[in-house]
Amino acid sequence: QVQLVESGGGLVQAGDSLRLSCVSSGRTFSNVGMGWFRQVPGKERDFVAAITFNGGRTQYTDSVKGRFTISRDNAKNTLYLQMNSLKPEDTAVYYCAAGRGPFIQTTDRGFDSWGQGTQVTVSS
Repeated sequence: QVQLVESGGGLVQAGDSLRLSCVSSGRTFSNVGMGWFRQVPGKERDFVAAITFNGGRTQYTDSVKGRFTISRDNAKNTLYLQMNSLKPEDTAVYYCAAGRGPFIQTTDRGFDSWGQGTQVTVSS
């Protein structure tokens, strides 16, 4: 099992930037793909971005392409999400997740460990 702890959320204005971090402990971080999801109240948790075990490939949902960047530092067991040009519609609780295997996953079923979430609020 993997323990994941997110940080870096907060209240910002439209156009600002934030960087989320997710520190992993437990299972070997460098062996698994990782992802970021987000959820607003009353809606399902949505895929945001994913990265392979070695950072060699990434994938994003269309609404964040060109604005968000997922990355990882395997030496620090840490996953990042750099969010630029934030919009009010990016407001959500953001979760990091550890994949069941080393490659890209884009649905909940592809991940078996989740963090507690960090709130991101973007005001207009």
